[in-house]
Parts: sequence; structure tokens; C-alpha cells
Amino acid sequence: MEAVKVPDSYPEEMLEWLIRENEVSLKRFCYFYLHDRTLAEDAVQETFLKAYRSLKNFRGEANERTYLTRIAINTCKDMLRTGWFRHMDRRITPEELPVRQETDPFHREVTAAVMNLPRKLREVTLLYYYQGMTMPEITDILHISQPAVTGRLKRAREQLKKELKGEGIDE
Repeated sequence: MEAVKVPDSYPEEMLEWLIRENEVSLKRFCYFYLHDRTLAEDAVQETFLKAYRSLKNFRGEANERTYLTRIAINTCKDMLRTGWFRHMDRRITPEELPVRQETDPFHREVTAAVMNLPRKLREVTLLYYYQGMTMPEITDILHISQPAVTGRLKRAREQLKKELKGEGIDE
């Protein structure tokens, strides 16, 4: 996707376009991150509000999806830092995901295993496999090196392989 320079006179139209193009994938990402549908919707709304406030400062150095995902990650991290959030039970099942999941039990098991990964490993897994982002996009979003992304993906695959052993998983 090519970066778009935001015209000064049309920030509302740009925001509408960003929402149309990215709302579903951001909601899914935030849901995986927060494990709560309502909080994910709040995080996505907050993400778009933050993006709208800073649209005039958007330089177009990254594509819009990368820009919005970085804002969404920061918003989710802020939400996780709140005191009341730490005391809530945030376990979810794959059936609760905002976008309809495969009915195959194997897909549900893989999704549950991904959600149980440590945060750093879950982030790169979600960005790479679920959001379809490239290594350079992930390095920009997470502000880490490409070898760090590669290492985290490798560790995530190893953990998933152990957890799903005997479930018919292939590399």
C-alpha cells in the first residue's frame, strides 16, 4: 500500500476512508491484544480519534495501516496499564472473536494457542500471520530490529508447535 499525503482541507474524508479500510482488521487485532470485545471496540475508536487529531502531522513516511497499527498497539498497552484492568478476567474463546472464525476445531485451537503466547511473541505473530504485514512494517510498528522480529516469530512457532503437538500442525 502506498502512503497517502493527507490534504489539509479534507481530514474528515481521509478519516472516513481510514475507518472503512482498517476498522475490521484493527478491531480484530485489538481484540486479540485485550481479550475483550468492548475494550477492543473502545481501543479502535480511540485509535481513530488519535489518528484524526494527528492527521495534519502525518508525513506519509509509513503507510496508513502501519501508522494506525502503531497507534492501536500504544492504545492497547495504555488500556492494559490501567489498575482495574489487571483485576479483570480477560480469558476469551475463539467463538467470541469479532470476525467469524473457521468452524474447524483445529483453527480454534491454533487461535487459542496464539492468544496464550507471551505478549511480545503474540504481537509479532498477530502482525505477521493475522494482519499479513511484512517484516519491515513490523519493525517500524514495534520499533525493533528485523532480527528481533525473526527471532520472536521463531520462538512463537516453537511454542505453538509444542503446545499443539499431536494436533496435526505442520510448519
